[in-house]
Amino acid sequence: MQWASLLLLAGLCSLSQAQYDEDSHWWFQYLRSQQSTYYDPYDPYPYEPSDPYPYGVEEGPAYAYGSPSPPEPRDCPQECDCPPNFPTAMYCDNRNLKYLPFVPSRMKYVYFQNNQISSIQEGVFDNATGLLWIALHGNQITSDKVGRRVFSKLRQLERLYLDHNNLTRMPGPLPRSLRELHLDHNQISRVPNNALEGLENLTALYLQHNEIQEVGSSMRGLRSLILLDLSYNHLRRVPDGLPSALEQLYLEHNNVFTVPDSYFRGSPKLLYVRLSHNSLTNNGLSTNTFNSSSLLELDLSYNQLQKIPPVNTNLENLYLQGNRINEFSISSFCTVVDVMNFSKLQVLRLDGNEIKRSAMPVDAPLCLRLASLIEI
Repeated sequence: MQWASLLLLAGLCSLSQAQYDEDSHWWFQYLRSQQSTYYDPYDPYPYEPSDPYPYGVEEGPAYAYGSPSPPEPRDCPQECDCPPNFPTAMYCDNRNLKYLPFVPSRMKYVYFQNNQISSIQEGVFDNATGLLWIALHGNQITSDKVGRRVFSKLRQLERLYLDHNNLTRMPGPLPRSLRELHLDHNQISRVPNNALEGLENLTALYLQHNEIQEVGSSMRGLRSLILLDLSYNHLRRVPDGLPSALEQLYLEHNNVFTVPDSYFRGSPKLLYVRLSHNSLTNNGLSTNTFNSSSLLELDLSYNQLQKIPPVNTNLENLYLQGNRINEFSISSFCTVVDVMNFSKLQVLRLDGNEIKRSAMPVDAPLCLRLASLIEI
């Protein structure tokens, strides 16, 4: 009986061994299946994201906070999040940080906004010279605590957000690769002539809500600039030498009292000009100041104008409310009034002036035949 039991046991062992012999790699397959859920931060990422910055700099991370947190790479600062599905982005926003953490070399998009950072120490980005975006808005950064050459080695940087800080002067030098520079809502008082030197690729410059009194000719070399926002400052003069590529110029809420003759002639692509809430008078304007064929929208509201300044017939929207205009001169819109010559104006705002609707000339409907709104 004991012999029979031993023979039966040996047969079963032989059968099990034969099953394993059929697949000699069963153990390796088992180990591989167990390792499939293990995250190795030093393995190369299987893919790059189709959209490397899936949300704006003001928004939250690209993954849901309610879901289990994925394992973080070992080269990600513990104060930040480095989502594996966006391996070149580092999110350090809204964390009450008082300093800039280490930036891994693989990063291209870093978000430090809405913290308590007061300084940008020299060399903080030297390990990540391939950065494209740096978001530092909504902090407490002061000019005397920004490294002199902290951005100079970032030769691929395209967007720099330093708005809503405590800067009192322009940072620099800045890399030539820069396309957008956000410096609004600071305490900058002037823009030196060499402050933007070499930024030939810059397309948008935001300097609104500062204390700027002088700009000078600092914009001359910005040959790619499309948008310039200098609103809510203390300018008494318009900038010298607007870039030729400029399309949008915002100068509202300043102290500008004059605009030179043919000032916009050097910017043949200019479409939108806002000069509302300034100190403009008719004595500070010539007959050719706004006679630019490219302009589509002109905002001169809330100034001290007594007459409607001459504009080009291609203008589509003209805002003159809140001035001291006391007459309606049709020659401001059409030098010749007939069937073939008329203005393309669609919106005309003259409310809040000293003019009455009865003062409109009889030939106004012929000149302003395309207007859909005329407020008097």
